[in-house]
Amino acid sequence: MGKRRLARQAAVQFHFWRDLHGDGAPERMDEFWEFCPATPRVREFAQPLIDGMIAHLPEIDDRIRKYCDNYEFHRISAVDRNVLRLAIYEMLHRDDIPPVVSINEAIELAKTFGGQDSGRFVNGILDRVKDDLTRPLREAAPAKPEEGGQD
Repeated sequence: MGKRRLARQAAVQFHFWRDLHGDGAPERMDEFWEFCPATPRVREFAQPLIDGMIAHLPEIDDRIRKYCDNYEFHRISAVDRNVLRLAIYEMLHRDDIPPVVSINEAIELAKTFGGQDSGRFVNGILDRVKDDLTRPLREAAPAKPEEGGQD
């Protein structure tokens, strides 16, 4: 399994763990990494995902509520909810990751860790989020020039 897939898996596991243990999780990152060991390269990709999901959680949860017409937010399984949180964070705030990659990775995570219909449920919600995006779906945004560099 690739570094990025493992990092996404760790990010979902962290937020699942956070749902179960409350909002004190950022002070417990070492405890989480002891529970969920990962190589430095996996942690390097996972940590910004974890931190970004925390920073944008209210906005992300509002998106989930917006597209869950027939579901009450609290009734979405913890696995599906956290897979959606990760994918929506990536789609809205990680221009270096093409949205279709985020969707495909989320579907795979949902199928692996969720229930029988999790992949289909996650795909349906993320398809609606995708329709609101204004950036290209199949490519990452070009790298931004560094500040203070030469033109």
